[in-house]
Amino acid sequence: MHPVLHEALSRSPVMPVLVIPEISMAAPLAEALASGGLTVFEITLRTDCALEAMGAMKDAVPEALIGAGTVTNADRMRQAKDCGADFVVSPGTTGMLWNASIEYQLPILPGFSSASEAMALMELGSQCGKFFPAEASGGVNYLKSLAGPLPDFLVCPTGGIKAETAGNYLACPNVVCVGGSWIASGDLLAQGDYAEIEARARHAGLLQSLKS
Repeated sequence: MHPVLHEALSRSPVMPVLVIPEISMAAPLAEALASGGLTVFEITLRTDCALEAMGAMKDAVPEALIGAGTVTNADRMRQAKDCGADFVVSPGTTGMLWNASIEYQLPILPGFSSASEAMALMELGSQCGKFFPAEASGGVNYLKSLAGPLPDFLVCPTGGIKAETAGNYLACPNVVCVGGSWIASGDLLAQGDYAEIEARARHAGLLQSLKS
């Protein structure tokens, strides 16, 4: 596994999945998350300011590892690299996307939702994947079943996971961390409630003890 990706997945039990609607939110959001103990972020490329936000968050928290999320094509991967992303995250995986990761020398956390897709990633040389959408694709029970035949394939489940259910995922032997949008939800960002975001980040860090 690429050292940057290994660090991103192992630094904390929860990777905040962020949708940032306004660039002014980026720096205080990064500072709140870091104050709560989380310094690995996935910034989804779903808003106009997402690429710019990566740089702003890196400036605010230099030790942060920034992942560009919702990367679905080579052009988006190039843009992410140009804006300083440390790694990228995809909802699914194609040969084109995998090759672009190699071309741009940018580590990828590739998306998958089935055993066949996980095996295809292993054939490409990947040792890990983003299980997405986690809840809709079978959740904890599916991942426990997957751990039997594919014990060495590590997983970061994302999609539909809540603070109340994150621990169940982290207890799976093949799960290294979970992706979660509840830490910095849209309503908290709209309200500018960075104190609550910090508190949720701090609580997420406590989930480390639940990892197998």
